[in-house]
Amino acid sequence: MLEFRILGPLEVVDENGPVRLGGAKQRAILAVLLLSANRVVSIDRLADDLYAGATPVTALKQVQRHVSDLRKLIGASAIETRPPGYLLRVAAEELDLALFERLAEEANDALVDGNAQRAADLLRRALELWRGTPLADLAYESFARAPIERLEEMRLSALQLRIEAELEIGRHADVVAELEQLVGEYPVREGLWAQLMLALYRSGRQADALAAYRAARETLVVELGIAPTPALQELERAILAQDVSLDAAPAAKSRPLASAGALLVVPSNDGAVEGLMALAVLLVRALPKDLIVARVVVDEFELGNAATSLELIRERTADVTPRVAAFITEDFSADVIRLAATYEADLVLLDAPGDLDTAPLSADLATILRESSADVALVHGVPETWGERDGIFVPFGGAENDWAALELAAWLASAARLPLCLVGSRSDLSRGRRDASRMLADASLAVQRIADVVAHPVLVEPSQPALLEAVDAATAVVVGISPRWRQDGIGAMRQALLRDGGVPVVVVRGGQRPGALAPRESRTRFSWSIEC
Repeated sequence: MLEFRILGPLEVVDENGPVRLGGAKQRAILAVLLLSANRVVSIDRLADDLYAGATPVTALKQVQRHVSDLRKLIGASAIETRPPGYLLRVAAEELDLALFERLAEEANDALVDGNAQRAADLLRRALELWRGTPLADLAYESFARAPIERLEEMRLSALQLRIEAELEIGRHADVVAELEQLVGEYPVREGLWAQLMLALYRSGRQADALAAYRAARETLVVELGIAPTPALQELERAILAQDVSLDAAPAAKSRPLASAGALLVVPSNDGAVEGLMALAVLLVRALPKDLIVARVVVDEFELGNAATSLELIRERTADVTPRVAAFITEDFSADVIRLAATYEADLVLLDAPGDLDTAPLSADLATILRESSADVALVHGVPETWGERDGIFVPFGGAENDWAALELAAWLASAARLPLCLVGSRSDLSRGRRDASRMLADASLAVQRIADVVAHPVLVEPSQPALLEAVDAATAVVVGISPRWRQDGIGAMRQALLRDGGVPVVVVRGGQRPGALAPRESRTRFSWSIEC
Protein backbone atom coordinates (compact mmCIF):
# COMPACT_ATOMS: atom_id res chain seq x y z
CA MET A 1 0.00 0.00 0.00
CA LEU A 2 1.27 3.45 -0.93
CA GLU A 3 1.15 6.50 1.30
CA PHE A 4 0.70 9.92 -0.30
CA ARG A 5 1.87 12.91 1.72
CA ILE A 6 1.17 16.54 0.92
CA LEU A 7 1.26 18.05 4.45
CA GLY A 8 4.89 18.96 3.87
CA PRO A 9 7.03 18.37 0.77
CA LEU A 10 5.26 16.04 -1.68
CA GLU A 11 6.11 12.41 -0.92
CA VAL A 12 5.00 8.94 -1.98
CA VAL A 13 6.07 6.10 0.32
CA ASP A 14 5.81 2.34 -0.17
CA GLU A 15 6.96 -0.58 2.00
CA ASN A 16 10.56 0.08 0.93
CA GLY A 17 10.55 3.78 1.76
CA PRO A 18 10.11 6.93 -0.36
CA VAL A 19 9.34 6.42 -4.06
CA ARG A 20 11.71 8.37 -6.30
CA LEU A 21 9.50 10.76 -8.26
CA GLY A 22 10.39 12.48 -11.51
CA GLY A 23 10.87 16.15 -12.31
CA ALA A 24 8.87 19.22 -11.35
CA LYS A 25 6.16 18.79 -14.01
CA GLN A 26 5.47 15.20 -13.03
CA ARG A 27 5.33 16.15 -9.34
CA ALA A 28 3.00 19.03 -10.16
CA ILE A 29 0.56 16.71 -11.96
CA LEU A 30 0.60 14.30 -9.02
CA ALA A 31 -0.05 17.18 -6.61
CA VAL A 32 -3.03 18.45 -8.65
CA LEU A 33 -4.49 14.93 -8.77
CA LEU A 34 -3.99 14.48 -5.01
CA LEU A 35 -5.63 17.82 -4.24
CA SER A 36 -8.67 16.46 -6.09
CA ALA A 37 -8.26 12.85 -4.96
CA ASN A 38 -11.05 10.52 -6.18
CA ARG A 39 -12.42 13.26 -8.44
CA VAL A 40 -11.94 13.67 -12.16
CA VAL A 41 -9.49 16.41 -13.16
CA SER A 42 -9.78 17.53 -16.76
CA ILE A 43 -6.77 17.51 -19.06
CA ASP A 44 -7.41 21.19 -19.75
CA ARG A 45 -7.06 22.01 -16.08
CA LEU A 46 -3.93 19.87 -15.72
CA ALA A 47 -2.35 21.64 -18.67
CA ASP A 48 -3.41 25.06 -17.40
CA ASP A 49 -2.01 24.38 -13.91
CA LEU A 50 1.15 22.85 -15.32
CA TYR A 51 1.99 25.81 -17.54
CA ALA A 52 0.40 28.66 -15.53
CA GLY A 53 -2.02 29.53 -18.31
CA ALA A 54 0.68 29.74 -21.03
CA THR A 55 -0.28 26.37 -22.48
CA PRO A 56 1.89 25.17 -25.41
CA VAL A 57 0.39 23.34 -28.38
CA THR A 58 2.04 20.12 -27.19
CA ALA A 59 0.46 20.36 -23.71
CA LEU A 60 -1.94 17.43 -24.24
CA LYS A 61 0.84 15.05 -25.23
CA GLN A 62 3.07 16.23 -22.39
CA VAL A 63 0.32 15.70 -19.80
CA GLN A 64 -0.33 12.21 -21.19
CA ARG A 65 3.39 11.39 -21.02
CA HIS A 66 3.71 12.56 -17.43
CA VAL A 67 0.63 10.57 -16.41
CA SER A 68 2.06 7.48 -18.13
CA ASP A 69 5.32 7.90 -16.20
CA LEU A 70 3.42 8.31 -12.94
CA ARG A 71 1.52 5.08 -13.59
CA LYS A 72 4.83 3.25 -13.85
CA LEU A 73 5.84 4.59 -10.44
CA ILE A 74 2.63 4.21 -8.41
CA GLY A 75 0.77 1.52 -10.35
CA ALA A 76 -1.27 1.58 -13.54
CA SER A 77 -4.56 1.08 -11.70
CA ALA A 78 -4.05 4.07 -9.40
CA ILE A 79 -4.74 6.65 -12.11
CA GLU A 80 -7.91 6.03 -14.11
CA THR A 81 -8.68 7.62 -17.46
CA ARG A 82 -12.06 9.28 -17.04
CA PRO A 83 -13.40 11.80 -19.57
CA PRO A 84 -12.53 14.62 -19.70
CA GLY A 85 -9.28 13.72 -17.89
CA TYR A 86 -7.93 11.54 -15.09
CA LEU A 87 -8.90 10.36 -11.61
CA LEU A 88 -6.40 9.37 -8.91
CA ARG A 89 -8.02 6.75 -6.69
CA VAL A 90 -6.76 7.04 -3.11
CA ALA A 91 -8.12 5.33 0.00
CA ALA A 92 -8.64 7.51 3.08
CA GLU A 93 -5.78 5.87 4.96
CA GLU A 94 -3.38 6.44 2.05
CA LEU A 95 -3.49 10.26 2.05
CA ASP A 96 -2.23 12.28 5.03
CA LEU A 97 -4.70 15.10 4.31
CA ALA A 98 -7.66 12.70 4.45
CA LEU A 99 -6.41 11.27 7.75
CA PHE A 100 -5.93 14.79 9.14
CA GLU A 101 -9.48 15.73 8.17
CA ARG A 102 -10.93 12.56 9.72
CA LEU A 103 -9.11 13.08 13.04
CA ALA A 104 -10.08 16.75 13.12
CA GLU A 105 -13.72 15.92 12.41
CA GLU A 106 -13.76 13.32 15.20
CA ALA A 107 -12.20 15.91 17.53
CA ASN A 108 -14.85 18.46 16.59
CA ASP A 109 -17.58 15.93 17.41
CA ALA A 110 -15.88 15.05 20.71
CA LEU A 111 -15.75 18.70 21.72
CA VAL A 112 -19.44 19.16 20.88
CA ASP A 113 -20.19 16.09 23.04
CA GLY A 114 -18.26 17.59 25.97
CA ASN A 115 -15.23 15.29 25.76
CA ALA A 116 -12.49 17.92 25.59
CA GLN A 117 -9.71 15.51 26.60
CA ARG A 118 -10.44 13.20 23.65
CA ALA A 119 -10.68 16.21 21.33
CA ALA A 120 -7.26 17.45 22.46
CA ASP A 121 -5.70 14.00 22.00
CA LEU A 122 -7.15 13.59 18.50
CA LEU A 123 -6.02 17.04 17.42
CA ARG A 124 -2.48 16.42 18.64
CA ARG A 125 -2.40 13.29 16.47
CA ALA A 126 -3.80 15.26 13.52
CA LEU A 127 -1.24 18.05 13.85
CA GLU A 128 1.65 15.56 14.12
CA LEU A 129 0.97 14.65 10.46
CA TRP A 130 2.33 18.02 9.37
CA ARG A 131 5.98 17.91 8.28
CA GLY A 132 6.33 21.60 7.46
CA THR A 133 4.84 23.87 4.81
CA PRO A 134 2.41 21.84 2.67
CA LEU A 135 3.67 21.09 -0.85
CA ALA A 136 6.80 23.02 0.09
CA ASP A 137 8.75 21.75 -2.93
CA LEU A 138 6.04 23.10 -5.27
CA ALA A 139 5.46 26.45 -3.58
CA TYR A 140 6.90 28.28 -6.60
CA GLU A 141 4.23 26.81 -8.90
CA SER A 142 1.35 29.25 -9.49
CA PHE A 143 -1.33 26.55 -9.14
CA ALA A 144 -0.05 25.64 -5.64
CA ARG A 145 -0.34 29.06 -4.00
CA ALA A 146 -4.05 28.94 -3.19
CA PRO A 147 -4.07 25.28 -2.01
CA ILE A 148 -1.05 25.94 0.20
CA GLU A 149 -2.83 28.91 1.80
CA ARG A 150 -5.97 26.85 2.40
CA LEU A 151 -4.00 23.94 3.84
CA GLU A 152 -2.20 26.32 6.18
CA GLU A 153 -5.57 27.76 7.16
CA MET A 154 -6.82 24.27 7.97
CA ARG A 155 -3.77 23.61 10.14
CA LEU A 156 -4.27 26.88 12.02
CA SER A 157 -7.98 26.13 12.55
CA ALA A 158 -7.08 22.71 13.98
CA LEU A 159 -4.46 24.33 16.20
CA GLN A 160 -7.00 26.85 17.53
CA LEU A 161 -9.49 24.07 18.23
CA ARG A 162 -6.80 22.07 20.06
CA ILE A 163 -6.09 25.10 22.24
CA GLU A 164 -9.82 25.50 22.86
CA ALA A 165 -9.91 21.90 24.06
CA GLU A 166 -6.85 22.51 26.26
CA LEU A 167 -8.58 25.50 27.84
CA GLU A 168 -11.67 23.42 28.56
CA ILE A 169 -9.64 20.80 30.45
CA GLY A 170 -7.90 23.44 32.57
CA ARG A 171 -4.46 23.68 30.92
CA HIS A 172 -4.58 27.50 30.85
CA ALA A 173 -1.02 28.24 31.97
CA ASP A 174 0.38 25.54 29.66
CA VAL A 175 -0.88 27.23 26.48
CA VAL A 176 0.04 30.85 27.29
CA ALA A 177 3.55 30.70 25.78
CA GLU A 178 2.26 28.98 22.64
CA LEU A 179 -0.48 31.58 22.21
CA GLU A 180 1.97 34.45 22.68
CA GLN A 181 4.03 33.02 19.83
CA LEU A 182 0.94 32.52 17.65
CA VAL A 183 -0.36 36.09 18.02
CA GLY A 184 3.10 37.23 16.97
CA GLU A 185 2.88 35.10 13.82
CA TYR A 186 -0.79 35.88 13.09
CA PRO A 187 -1.37 39.32 14.61
CA VAL A 188 -4.81 39.98 13.06
CA ARG A 189 -6.39 36.67 14.12
CA GLU A 190 -8.79 37.85 16.83
CA GLY A 191 -9.62 34.29 17.85
CA LEU A 192 -6.03 33.76 18.97
CA TRP A 193 -6.04 37.02 20.94
CA ALA A 194 -9.28 35.94 22.65
CA GLN A 195 -7.74 32.62 23.62
CA LEU A 196 -4.61 34.35 24.95
CA MET A 197 -6.70 36.79 27.02
CA LEU A 198 -8.74 33.94 28.48
CA ALA A 199 -5.68 31.79 29.22
CA LEU A 200 -3.96 34.69 30.98
CA TYR A 201 -7.03 35.58 33.03
CA ARG A 202 -7.61 32.00 34.14
CA SER A 203 -3.94 31.78 35.09
CA GLY A 204 -4.45 34.63 37.58
CA ARG A 205 -2.94 37.27 35.29
CA GLN A 206 -5.81 39.75 34.85
CA ALA A 207 -3.54 42.74 34.15
CA ASP A 208 -1.69 40.80 31.44
CA ALA A 209 -5.00 39.73 29.91
CA LEU A 210 -6.10 43.38 29.65
CA ALA A 211 -2.69 44.31 28.21
CA ALA A 212 -3.19 41.61 25.56
CA TYR A 213 -6.50 43.23 24.59
CA ARG A 214 -4.83 46.64 24.25
CA ALA A 215 -2.14 45.06 22.06
CA ALA A 216 -4.79 43.40 19.91
CA ARG A 217 -6.72 46.65 19.50
CA GLU A 218 -3.59 48.61 18.57
CA THR A 219 -2.55 45.95 16.06
CA LEU A 220 -5.94 45.91 14.36
CA VAL A 221 -6.13 49.70 14.17
CA VAL A 222 -2.58 50.09 12.83
CA GLU A 223 -2.62 47.12 10.44
CA LEU A 224 -6.19 47.26 9.14
CA GLY A 225 -7.75 50.48 10.39
CA ILE A 226 -10.59 48.69 12.22
CA ALA A 227 -11.66 48.18 15.82
CA PRO A 228 -11.86 44.74 17.48
CA THR A 229 -15.06 42.76 17.00
CA PRO A 230 -17.89 43.15 19.54
CA ALA A 231 -17.05 39.66 20.84
CA LEU A 232 -13.46 40.65 21.72
CA GLN A 233 -14.67 43.92 23.27
CA GLU A 234 -17.20 41.97 25.36
CA LEU A 235 -14.43 39.63 26.57
CA GLU A 236 -12.42 42.65 27.74
CA ARG A 237 -15.45 43.99 29.66
CA ALA A 238 -15.98 40.57 31.25
CA ILE A 239 -12.33 40.45 32.37
CA LEU A 240 -12.58 43.98 33.83
CA ALA A 241 -15.70 42.95 35.75
CA GLN A 242 -14.17 39.62 36.80
CA ASP A 243 -17.27 37.93 35.39
CA VAL A 244 -17.74 34.54 37.03
CA SER A 245 -18.55 32.97 33.65
CA LEU A 246 -14.84 33.25 32.80
CA ASP A 247 -13.67 31.31 35.85
CA ALA A 248 -14.30 27.87 34.42
CA ALA A 249 -14.48 26.36 30.99
CA PRO A 250 -17.94 26.88 29.46
CA ALA A 251 -20.33 23.98 29.44
CA ALA A 252 -20.31 21.91 26.30
CA LYS A 253 -22.77 23.23 23.80
CA SER A 254 -23.73 22.51 20.24
CA ARG A 255 -21.64 24.53 17.83
CA PRO A 256 -21.82 24.79 14.05
CA LEU A 257 -19.35 22.63 12.16
CA ALA A 258 -18.35 25.60 10.06
CA SER A 259 -17.65 29.20 10.97
CA ALA A 260 -20.46 31.68 10.47
CA GLY A 261 -17.99 33.47 8.23
CA ALA A 262 -18.16 36.93 6.73
CA LEU A 263 -19.41 38.78 3.68
CA LEU A 264 -16.69 41.03 2.24
CA VAL A 265 -17.68 43.96 0.02
CA VAL A 266 -14.93 45.70 -1.97
CA PRO A 267 -16.33 48.42 -4.25
CA SER A 268 -13.91 49.81 -6.82
CA ASN A 269 -15.18 53.38 -6.46
CA ASP A 270 -17.62 55.48 -4.46
CA GLY A 271 -20.29 55.12 -7.12
CA ALA A 272 -20.33 51.35 -6.70
CA VAL A 273 -20.76 51.38 -2.91
CA GLU A 274 -24.51 51.96 -2.75
CA GLY A 275 -25.46 49.22 -5.19
CA LEU A 276 -23.21 46.60 -3.60
CA MET A 277 -24.40 47.55 -0.12
CA ALA A 278 -28.05 47.09 -1.10
CA LEU A 279 -27.24 43.52 -2.10
CA ALA A 280 -24.98 42.89 0.90
CA VAL A 281 -27.41 44.20 3.51
CA LEU A 282 -30.18 42.04 2.07
CA LEU A 283 -27.97 38.95 2.42
CA VAL A 284 -26.67 39.78 5.89
CA ARG A 285 -30.17 40.35 7.22
CA ALA A 286 -30.99 36.78 6.18
CA LEU A 287 -27.70 35.12 7.19
CA PRO A 288 -25.51 35.19 10.32
CA LYS A 289 -22.58 36.84 8.55
CA ASP A 290 -20.16 39.53 9.65
CA LEU A 291 -20.37 42.34 7.06
CA ILE A 292 -17.04 43.95 6.14
CA VAL A 293 -16.80 46.82 3.65
CA ALA A 294 -13.36 47.86 2.41
CA ARG A 295 -12.47 50.71 0.08
CA VAL A 296 -9.09 50.06 -1.49
CA VAL A 297 -7.63 53.14 -3.19
CA VAL A 298 -4.41 53.74 -5.10
CA ASP A 299 -3.84 57.40 -4.18
CA GLU A 300 -3.51 58.86 -0.68
CA PHE A 301 -5.58 61.86 -1.80
CA GLU A 302 -8.53 59.50 -2.26
CA LEU A 303 -8.21 57.99 1.19
CA GLY A 304 -10.08 60.67 3.14
CA ASN A 305 -13.09 60.70 0.82
CA ALA A 306 -13.21 56.90 0.81
CA ALA A 307 -13.18 56.73 4.61
CA THR A 308 -15.89 59.41 4.85
CA SER A 309 -18.16 57.58 2.40
CA LEU A 310 -17.79 54.39 4.45
CA GLU A 311 -18.71 56.22 7.66
CA LEU A 312 -21.91 57.44 5.98
CA ILE A 313 -22.67 53.91 4.79
CA ARG A 314 -22.16 52.60 8.32
CA GLU A 315 -24.58 55.19 9.72
CA ARG A 316 -27.25 54.33 7.15
CA THR A 317 -26.99 50.57 7.77
CA ALA A 318 -26.65 50.56 11.54
CA ASP A 319 -29.08 47.65 11.89
CA VAL A 320 -26.46 45.28 10.44
CA THR A 321 -23.42 47.10 11.93
CA PRO A 322 -20.94 46.73 9.05
CA ARG A 323 -17.24 46.95 9.84
CA VAL A 324 -15.56 49.40 7.47
CA ALA A 325 -12.00 50.28 6.49
CA ALA A 326 -10.20 52.21 3.77
CA PHE A 327 -6.54 51.89 2.84
CA ILE A 328 -4.06 52.41 0.03
CA THR A 329 -3.00 49.48 -2.10
CA GLU A 330 -0.21 48.69 -4.50
CA ASP A 331 -1.72 45.33 -5.45
CA PHE A 332 -5.53 45.30 -5.52
CA SER A 333 -5.98 41.59 -6.16
CA ALA A 334 -3.52 40.57 -3.43
CA ASP A 335 -5.30 42.78 -0.89
CA VAL A 336 -8.75 41.40 -1.77
CA ILE A 337 -7.43 37.83 -1.41
CA ARG A 338 -5.73 38.74 1.89
CA LEU A 339 -8.88 40.30 3.33
CA ALA A 340 -10.99 37.29 2.32
CA ALA A 341 -8.56 34.88 3.97
CA THR A 342 -7.96 36.97 7.11
CA TYR A 343 -11.67 37.35 7.88
CA GLU A 344 -12.68 33.88 6.66
CA ALA A 345 -15.08 35.38 4.13
CA ASP A 346 -17.56 33.03 2.51
CA LEU A 347 -18.45 35.56 -0.20
CA VAL A 348 -16.73 38.56 -1.78
CA LEU A 349 -18.90 41.10 -3.60
CA LEU A 350 -17.19 43.15 -6.33
CA ASP A 351 -18.74 45.52 -8.84
CA ALA A 352 -18.35 44.13 -12.35
CA PRO A 353 -15.80 45.98 -14.50
CA GLY A 354 -17.08 47.59 -17.67
CA ASP A 355 -15.24 45.12 -19.91
CA LEU A 356 -16.59 41.99 -18.21
CA ASP A 357 -18.51 41.08 -21.38
CA THR A 358 -15.23 40.62 -23.25
CA ALA A 359 -12.52 37.95 -23.03
CA PRO A 360 -10.03 37.44 -21.50
CA LEU A 361 -10.52 38.85 -18.01
CA SER A 362 -8.20 41.48 -16.57
CA ALA A 363 -5.13 40.21 -14.72
CA ASP A 364 -6.36 41.53 -11.35
CA LEU A 365 -9.78 39.93 -11.68
CA ALA A 366 -8.34 36.63 -12.96
CA THR A 367 -6.01 36.48 -9.94
CA ILE A 368 -8.88 37.06 -7.50
CA LEU A 369 -11.03 34.39 -9.16
CA ARG A 370 -8.15 31.92 -9.24
CA GLU A 371 -6.82 32.38 -5.71
CA SER A 372 -9.70 33.56 -3.51
CA SER A 373 -10.75 31.08 -0.85
CA ALA A 374 -14.25 32.62 -0.87
CA ASP A 375 -16.96 32.63 -3.50
CA VAL A 376 -16.66 35.75 -5.67
CA ALA A 377 -19.72 37.54 -7.05
CA LEU A 378 -19.33 40.17 -9.77
CA VAL A 379 -22.34 42.47 -9.60
CA HIS A 380 -23.52 44.18 -12.80
CA GLY A 381 -26.36 46.51 -11.80
CA VAL A 382 -28.81 46.04 -8.93
CA PRO A 383 -32.63 46.13 -8.91
CA GLU A 384 -34.14 49.52 -8.19
CA THR A 385 -36.88 47.75 -6.21
CA TRP A 386 -36.40 44.19 -5.00
CA GLY A 387 -40.11 43.47 -4.71
CA GLU A 388 -40.96 43.98 -8.38
CA ARG A 389 -40.81 41.85 -11.53
CA ASP A 390 -40.72 38.04 -11.62
CA GLY A 391 -38.00 37.00 -9.19
CA ILE A 392 -34.42 35.68 -9.17
CA PHE A 393 -33.50 33.59 -12.23
CA VAL A 394 -30.59 31.13 -12.35
CA PRO A 395 -29.46 29.60 -15.68
CA PHE A 396 -28.51 26.17 -14.33
CA GLY A 397 -26.47 23.39 -15.94
CA GLY A 398 -25.20 21.58 -12.85
CA ALA A 399 -21.58 22.76 -13.11
CA GLU A 400 -19.56 23.64 -10.00
CA ASN A 401 -20.00 27.40 -10.37
CA ASP A 402 -23.71 26.93 -11.12
CA TRP A 403 -24.16 25.44 -7.63
CA ALA A 404 -22.39 28.43 -6.07
CA ALA A 405 -24.67 30.77 -8.05
CA LEU A 406 -27.74 28.78 -7.00
CA GLU A 407 -26.86 29.07 -3.31
CA LEU A 408 -26.42 32.84 -3.55
CA ALA A 409 -29.66 33.16 -5.54
CA ALA A 410 -31.55 31.07 -2.97
CA TRP A 411 -30.49 33.32 -0.11
CA LEU A 412 -31.38 36.41 -2.15
CA ALA A 413 -34.80 35.06 -3.07
CA SER A 414 -35.49 34.04 0.52
CA ALA A 415 -34.36 37.39 1.94
CA ALA A 416 -36.30 39.46 -0.62
CA ARG A 417 -39.33 37.10 -0.54
CA LEU A 418 -39.12 36.61 -4.28
CA PRO A 419 -39.67 33.53 -6.46
CA LEU A 420 -36.59 31.54 -7.45
CA CYS A 421 -36.59 30.24 -11.03
CA LEU A 422 -34.15 27.72 -12.49
CA VAL A 423 -33.67 27.94 -16.25
CA GLY A 424 -32.73 24.75 -18.12
CA SER A 425 -32.83 23.37 -21.64
CA ARG A 426 -35.81 21.72 -23.31
CA SER A 427 -35.30 18.28 -24.81
CA ASP A 428 -33.77 18.01 -28.26
CA LEU A 429 -34.65 14.51 -29.42
CA SER A 430 -32.96 15.03 -32.78
CA ARG A 431 -29.65 15.21 -30.89
CA GLY A 432 -30.56 12.62 -28.28
CA ARG A 433 -30.68 15.29 -25.55
CA ARG A 434 -33.26 14.98 -22.75
CA ASP A 435 -34.67 18.01 -20.98
CA ALA A 436 -33.17 19.41 -17.80
CA SER A 437 -36.27 19.03 -15.61
CA ARG A 438 -34.87 16.16 -13.52
CA MET A 439 -31.66 18.07 -12.81
CA LEU A 440 -33.65 21.20 -11.92
CA ALA A 441 -35.83 19.15 -9.56
CA ASP A 442 -32.73 17.80 -7.77
CA ALA A 443 -31.40 21.34 -7.46
CA SER A 444 -34.72 22.56 -6.04
CA LEU A 445 -34.73 19.81 -3.41
CA ALA A 446 -31.16 20.72 -2.43
CA VAL A 447 -32.07 24.40 -2.09
CA GLN A 448 -34.97 23.62 0.24
CA ARG A 449 -32.46 22.21 2.76
CA ILE A 450 -30.91 25.64 3.30
CA ALA A 451 -33.54 28.27 2.47
CA ASP A 452 -37.28 28.57 2.72
CA VAL A 453 -37.77 28.82 -1.01
CA VAL A 454 -38.95 26.44 -3.73
CA ALA A 455 -37.22 26.75 -7.10
CA HIS A 456 -39.53 26.79 -10.11
CA PRO A 457 -38.32 25.12 -13.34
CA VAL A 458 -38.28 27.13 -16.56
CA LEU A 459 -37.45 25.14 -19.74
CA VAL A 460 -36.24 27.04 -22.81
CA GLU A 461 -34.67 26.25 -26.16
CA PRO A 462 -30.87 25.93 -25.84
CA SER A 463 -30.05 29.28 -27.47
CA GLN A 464 -29.04 32.74 -26.34
CA PRO A 465 -32.19 34.49 -27.71
CA ALA A 466 -34.42 32.01 -25.88
CA LEU A 467 -32.54 32.57 -22.62
CA LEU A 468 -32.69 36.36 -22.97
CA GLU A 469 -36.42 36.16 -23.55
CA ALA A 470 -36.92 33.88 -20.54
CA VAL A 471 -35.16 36.25 -18.12
CA ASP A 472 -36.53 39.46 -19.60
CA ALA A 473 -38.81 40.08 -16.61
CA ALA A 474 -36.34 38.89 -13.94
CA THR A 475 -35.62 40.99 -10.88
CA ALA A 476 -32.02 39.80 -11.25
CA VAL A 477 -30.12 36.94 -12.90
CA VAL A 478 -27.51 35.03 -10.90
CA VAL A 479 -25.29 32.84 -13.06
CA GLY A 480 -22.17 30.73 -12.55
CA ILE A 481 -19.08 31.75 -14.48
CA SER A 482 -17.98 29.55 -17.39
CA PRO A 483 -15.86 26.53 -16.33
CA ARG A 484 -13.37 27.73 -18.98
CA TRP A 485 -13.21 31.26 -17.64
CA ARG A 486 -9.41 31.37 -17.84
CA GLN A 487 -9.58 31.01 -21.63
CA ASP A 488 -13.08 32.31 -22.48
CA GLY A 489 -13.74 34.99 -19.89
CA ILE A 490 -17.13 34.72 -18.23
CA GLY A 491 -18.54 32.80 -21.23
CA ALA A 492 -20.57 33.77 -24.31
CA MET A 493 -23.98 33.23 -22.71
CA ARG A 494 -23.06 35.36 -19.68
CA GLN A 495 -21.63 38.05 -21.93
CA ALA A 496 -24.94 38.15 -23.80
CA LEU A 497 -26.83 38.55 -20.51
CA LEU A 498 -24.66 41.54 -19.57
CA ARG A 499 -24.72 43.09 -23.00
CA ASP A 500 -28.28 42.44 -24.16
CA GLY A 501 -30.29 41.21 -21.17
CA GLY A 502 -31.35 44.54 -19.75
CA VAL A 503 -31.59 43.16 -16.18
CA PRO A 504 -29.13 43.14 -13.25
CA VAL A 505 -26.70 40.21 -13.48
CA VAL A 506 -24.52 38.64 -10.79
CA VAL A 507 -21.74 36.36 -12.09
CA VAL A 508 -20.46 33.89 -9.49
CA ARG A 509 -17.22 31.93 -9.23
CA GLY A 510 -17.32 29.21 -6.55
CA GLY A 511 -14.48 29.40 -4.03
CA GLN A 512 -12.46 26.67 -2.36
CA ARG A 513 -14.82 26.09 0.57
CA PRO A 514 -17.91 24.03 -0.17
CA GLY A 515 -21.12 25.94 0.29
CA ALA A 516 -24.25 25.04 2.18
CA LEU A 517 -25.46 22.90 -0.75
CA ALA A 518 -22.42 20.61 -0.42
CA PRO A 519 -22.82 17.24 1.33
CA ARG A 520 -22.60 17.50 5.12
CA GLU A 521 -19.38 15.51 5.31
CA SER A 522 -17.57 18.11 3.20
CA ARG A 523 -18.77 21.15 5.16
CA THR A 524 -16.67 21.00 8.30
CA ARG A 525 -14.08 23.68 8.89
CA PHE A 526 -11.42 21.04 8.11
CA SER A 527 -12.69 19.57 4.87
CA TRP A 528 -13.05 22.58 2.64
CA SER A 529 -12.33 21.74 -0.94
CA ILE A 530 -8.91 23.05 -1.88
CA GLU A 531 -9.38 22.62 -5.60
CA CYS A 532 -8.39 25.73 -7.54
